[in-house]
Amino acid sequence: MNKDLLLTLMNRVIRVDRGGPESRIGKLLAAEDDHFVLLTEKDGIVYYKTQHIKSITLNSRDGMEFNVEDPAADSYLLAPDFKTVVGSLRHHWVKVNRGGPEMLEGIMDEVSEDYITIFSKEEIIRLAMYHVRNISLGTTSEKAAEGKKDQGKNSENKNNENKNSEVNDSDESSNNKTENNNKQKNEKAVNDRGRNVRNRRR
Repeated sequence: MNKDLLLTLMNRVIRVDRGGPESRIGKLLAAEDDHFVLLTEKDGIVYYKTQHIKSITLNSRDGMEFNVEDPAADSYLLAPDFKTVVGSLRHHWVKVNRGGPEMLEGIMDEVSEDYITIFSKEEIIRLAMYHVRNISLGTTSEKAAEGKKDQGKNSENKNNENKNSEVNDSDESSNNKTENNNKQKNEKAVNDRGRNVRNRRR
């Protein structure tokens, strides 16, 4: 895909590729010689390297519904080449590639001509620059929110388990008390009968 073609599609909604993990629908915000900027619903601003783009679709049969407000002009990077874009995101949480085995999320530490370095969980990953098909700022806030929700659910489940345990313990204790009372009554009844029999004999 060359820059001249992309410039004819500026500010229009397009589909990048026909399918697969890298395919996205979005509005074309900017185009340069080796990359373009796409506003998407799912990932926000995504910087695509044109070298890896197989097709661009306009006016798809499914209508390509897109309901995202245009961002401010200074909210995304305008750079002469893709490597400059990648370098500008250094020390940020980024998402590299949209899916598949080469999708990475983490802090980008090093950017060189040949590779980038990502800190992801407890791993240090070096990915060849050639295989960086696209890049965007990561979604740490969403992950944190999901984590809090999961923690809340786990806490709620534990509380329910504790309540159930307390109820069961209470039921058991009540049953034990009832059994002991019945036992004592039976023993008393047996003793009373024994006394009555002995008194009759006398």
